[in-house]
Amino acid sequence: MSENHKALDRILEVMDRLRDPVSGCPWDLEQDFRSIAPYTIEEAHEVADAIESGDLEHVRDELGDLLFQVVFHARLGREAGAFGFAEVANGIADKLIRRHPHVFGDAPRMDADEQTANWEAIKEQERAAGGAQSALDGVSGGLPPLRRAVKLQKRAGRVGFDWPDIEPVLAKIREELDELEAELDPADRDRLEDELGDVLFAVANLARKLDLDPDAALRRTNHKFERRFRAMEAAAEAEGRPLAERTLDEQEAVYQRVKADTG
Repeated sequence: MSENHKALDRILEVMDRLRDPVSGCPWDLEQDFRSIAPYTIEEAHEVADAIESGDLEHVRDELGDLLFQVVFHARLGREAGAFGFAEVANGIADKLIRRHPHVFGDAPRMDADEQTANWEAIKEQERAAGGAQSALDGVSGGLPPLRRAVKLQKRAGRVGFDWPDIEPVLAKIREELDELEAELDPADRDRLEDELGDVLFAVANLARKLDLDPDAALRRTNHKFERRFRAMEAAAEAEGRPLAERTLDEQEAVYQRVKADTG
């Protein structure tokens, strides 16, 4: 038996012990699909965060946490008599083989762009066979909002509802910002939320046009802000005046110094 098979058998056995009705872990025994789902989402985000950090040991650990979530859901499926880990693994293997006919079949070799187009065409056929009636069918409501916005826009673009270049997208962002500003006084929270959502949707569309991941871009900026703000706090403390005791203009001056030093 290969090391991979041994490792997989081991984690499945650990899951069996945790869910044993007699000797298992009380917390694990209380869980169901719904209660575990938020942890699954959290672990996926932690994988992305670890990748952003560049620490491959951290990536390994977080991938293990995410794998455990898959094993947990598969165990719950088995207990419900619906599916087990083998069905989950074989299902994705079958799907990947079906969607890569140029690798596993006799279709001609393709470059990356051709393969992407072919992948989407096969997925479209699968959705149609499953009874899809709208181009937007199958876009999960559980996706992070920015990622879902991009997927909705891509689907709409496949039927021609899309700007051909970037200038109208930039104009749309300016238009939505103007509309948001118009709602600031007097402020109505529902209308403000609606207009802010339009701004974010337009920015997500810009990311799509630039072939950038808006979640990754925002994650990168979050890391940058955290790094700079911590450096601001340290610099202020080193000067003998904590950041909280400074005016906004003085804080901005510290920020600009830190920005120049850290990039």
